[in-house]
Formats: sequence, C-alpha cells, structure tokens
Amino acid sequence: MKVLVVGANGQIGKHLVSFIQDSENLEAKAMIRKQEQASYFEELGAETAVADLEDDIETIAKVAEGVDAIVFTAGSGPHTGPDKTILIDLDGAVKTIKAAEAAGVKRFVMVSSFDTSREAIQAAPSSFAPYVAAKHYADEWLKRTDLNYTIIHPGRLTNDPGTGQVEAAYEVERGEIPREDVASVIAETLEDQSTIGKEFQVVGGTTPIKEAVKSI
Repeated sequence: MKVLVVGANGQIGKHLVSFIQDSENLEAKAMIRKQEQASYFEELGAETAVADLEDDIETIAKVAEGVDAIVFTAGSGPHTGPDKTILIDLDGAVKTIKAAEAAGVKRFVMVSSFDTSREAIQAAPSSFAPYVAAKHYADEWLKRTDLNYTIIHPGRLTNDPGTGQVEAAYEVERGEIPREDVASVIAETLEDQSTIGKEFQVVGGTTPIKEAVKSI
C-alpha cells in the first residue's frame, strides 16, 4: 500500500514515514512544502512531492495520484493565529479530503485533536477554541464522505521516546502520548482494515499498539 503522508515534515510525520518505510506492506510518499526538506525522506527511500496545503485542490489531487491511502497529520502549529488554523487545519484538511476523492483514493486517516466535540469547543480557552473548531468541522466533513476513513484523537503530545504501548478506545481519560507512539498507531491503523469507519482516542498505556488498535 502506497501512503501519501500530508504533513510529512512534522514531528509525527517524520516518525510515520520511517515506520512506513520499515514495513513490509507499506511505502511512503512524503508531501512537503519545500524541496530542501526532501533529503531526510530520500535517505529513507521514500518518494517526495512538493505541495502546499494553501494550494488548490487540483494541485493536491495531482500529488495524490497513484497512492492507495492518505494520512493527514498536518497542522498550522502553536505559534500561528486563527487565520492559519482555518487555512491549514480546516480548509487544508477539507481540500485534502476532496483531493482524495478526485484522485480516487479511498483510504483516509485523519490525525485530529483529542476531543473535537461541540462541548469541547465551548469549553476551550479562547486561544484554543479556533483550533478545536477547525478540527471538529474537518472531522465532520470526513465522516460525511464515502471514504474509508479512520479518525485518530491523540492525547497531549510529547517528544518522549515511544514505549510501544498505549490505551485506545472511543473514549479514554486524558493523558499524554509520545509523538513516536502516535506515528506507530497510524501505521498500524493503515494495516488494520477493521479500523475503517471508526474514530478513537489514544494516550499512553500498557497495551501493545498492535493489540490496542485491533481492539478498537
């Protein structure tokens, strides 16, 4: 399965491309914003494509041609304003979904926020509410398509080394999770067809990732 990783140059994305390239069943195509970011992925043997989430749908669809799955793990980052949150986390996600449809890619994995419910938007601090709202509507848009989607809601992200163990379910208690483990969960999700049409929260835990994903 050839997987287009959107947001490949992010911290989760880099781990994910590495995991995919180590897999017997998966191969990665890394979508990057700048050509100078390509060397990291080329050293892993991954194909690269330069495109920006602020480009039009047709540009993103061209990058998606020939792949079997798309993972959206892009984000505007914590140091941008609500304008970039809307353009990347919401509009960029929706354009990628529409690009998948245009390119005939059925499998779509969305990396979302831990809680994107309407209640979470209302409860969020004013500085964080636009991000939660953007993720909420991107998730809702994906769920209304005919794509074979999975939505992953990770807990608070850390840069700790991965443990290979998590807790995953439709609802779990809030907690932390290393970005490396999130990437491993994504890779396992791609290989487990039983996750199609599901969404789940995931935090650090005591269950091996393969087993945790299988139990969703």
